[in-house]
Amino acid sequence: MNQKIDRREALKKTALLMGAAVSASALTGILQGCKATPELLYTPVFFTPDQARIVTEVAEIIIPKTDTPGAKDAGVPGFIDTMLKDCYKKEDQDRFLAGLTAFEEEAKKAYGDSFIYCTPEQQVEFVKKTHEAALKEMKENKEAKRPFILMAKELTLLGFFTSEPGATQVLQYIAVPGAYKGCVPLAEAGNGKTWAT
Repeated sequence: MNQKIDRREALKKTALLMGAAVSASALTGILQGCKATPELLYTPVFFTPDQARIVTEVAEIIIPKTDTPGAKDAGVPGFIDTMLKDCYKKEDQDRFLAGLTAFEEEAKKAYGDSFIYCTPEQQVEFVKKTHEAALKEMKENKEAKRPFILMAKELTLLGFFTSEPGATQVLQYIAVPGAYKGCVPLAEAGNGKTWAT
C-alpha cells in the first residue's frame, strides 16, 4: 500500500518519536513553515532591503523573464535604486517612498501579508490593479503627480532598455552604424525591431 504523507504529518510523527527533544515552539515554527525572503541581487543604497525586494518584484512583473532577460537579469532594480538616490529631487524621492509604503500597506490589506510574500499570481494581480487605478487617476486629474507604480514603471523601462540585455537582445544595436541603406528587405533591417539608441 503506497500512502503519500505530507510534510506536516511527517514532522508531527518525527516529533512524537523524538519526544521532548523538539520543543513545542520549535515544532510550531516548523509546521507553520518559513517564508523565504526573495534574494536581492544588489546591495541597496537608497532603499531598505525590504523596499528593494518589493521594487525588484514589481520591476520583474513589469518586464518578466521570457525568451529574453527580465528586469532582474538586466540589473533594473539596482538601476532604480541608484537613479532615485543620485538623480531625483528630495520631494520626488519622498513621493516614491510614500507611494511604496502605501503600495505595501494595500497589499497587506488585500492579501494579509507583505507583497514580497504573496504568491506570484497575487503579486501580478495586485500590480495590474494598482496600475489600472493609477492610470485612471492620472486621466481624471491631469494635475496629479505620477504615483508610485507609474514612477516604478517608467524607471523599469528606462533601466531595461538602456541595459546591455535590453539594448542588444530586445532592441537592435550597432555600436558604430555602417553606411546608409535607404531601401532594404525587412529581414535585413532587423525584422521590425526598433533600434536601441
